[in-house]
Amino acid sequence: MSFAGCAETIWQAVMALQQPSLAGFSVEILPEIDSTNSELMRRARAARTEPTLLVAQQQTAGKGRLGRAWASAPGDSLTFSLGLLLQPGSWDGLSLAVGTSVAGSLHADIGLKWPNDLWVNEHKLAGILIETTSVGTQRYAVIGIGINIAPQDAQGFATPPTCLQALLPQCGAAQALERVALPLLRDVLQFEREGFAPFASRFAARDVLQGRALQLSDGLQGVGSGVDAQGALLVQTAGGLQRVGSSEVSVRPVTYGLSPL
Repeated sequence: MSFAGCAETIWQAVMALQQPSLAGFSVEILPEIDSTNSELMRRARAARTEPTLLVAQQQTAGKGRLGRAWASAPGDSLTFSLGLLLQPGSWDGLSLAVGTSVAGSLHADIGLKWPNDLWVNEHKLAGILIETTSVGTQRYAVIGIGINIAPQDAQGFATPPTCLQALLPQCGAAQALERVALPLLRDVLQFEREGFAPFASRFAARDVLQGRALQLSDGLQGVGSGVDAQGALLVQTAGGLQRVGSSEVSVRPVTYGLSPL
């Protein structure tokens, strides 16, 4: 399936949801852009807040967590952002809900590394970056996702990459988008209504940090003990159970390697 055909299929499926909040929903496929997240944030600041799925066949300045770059070449990766106005009771746990949704749509062997990475056998398959901006009394959320489709150059990465085609050899970027887009939208809308609770057990089943010795970039050490009801990481330390809620903290399993964080 081509990206154009995929976009039409996704748009028709979204329209069938008949959600008033999705009036004006659009699916856009761009051959190249600096960053799909950056573009939707620019639009939001210009009061363009219609719900949009923006896909780039190539990103030249994609953004990852903690200011890291995520570049992509055509066919090697799937990079897209979902932007829409959201009013959840709490934003806590959104990145975990998103990761749970994407992993569940792709393959049973994909694990989740708190707070926003998808892993397979200690290798990074995908990353999530969520940004928000105020629009009047509401907030516009931009949910960016990058998935490695084909094998990647591992040079310069703290966590070696893997790719979706190692799990699904015939799955290209358009096919991956078709798998994840509609379930992701449905799950984001469910999160808006119900928060993290409906995703907690699904996340726990894929949690790659559970029961493992961990080292955090702020110096904290302990054993991963799952997440709490708000999606914060729980670490059992010598001083007791510690709650880690900041997404600005990096965490690694000790057995995987500690440097660099």
